[in-house]
Amino acid sequence: MPLDFHWPVRVYWEDTDAGGIVYHASYLRFLERGRSEWLRACRVDQAALRQRERLQFAVVDMQIEWKRAARFDDQLVVVTALTGSGGASFQFAQRIVRGVELVVAATVRAAALDADTLKPRRLPQHVTQLFQ
Repeated sequence: MPLDFHWPVRVYWEDTDAGGIVYHASYLRFLERGRSEWLRACRVDQAALRQRERLQFAVVDMQIEWKRAARFDDQLVVVTALTGSGGASFQFAQRIVRGVELVVAATVRAAALDADTLKPRRLPQHVTQLFQ
């Protein structure tokens, strides 16, 4: 897995407010797509994990800084990097860029949960091996 995983995102009208500026909550969706595509690139099949192993992931902590405004039709890139993992959680550093300009910086911690009880559950070794 490369150190930084890049996922392109174009800003659509549905992502903006009445002034054509990206609505703050839209960035959370962009970041989620970056993490989901990172997992896919690591060959982690989230649907299969949920069905076969009763395991799912949830964001449990996020720190976010909005640095610049993005606008309708901007082409952005969500950059995702795994910064740590242990027990039942893993951490990411993410940023959204427009060219070389930083738009958003975020740190995210996600937890592995039992799909039935929603209680934390240790990451299976076969999953953590895929992260390396």
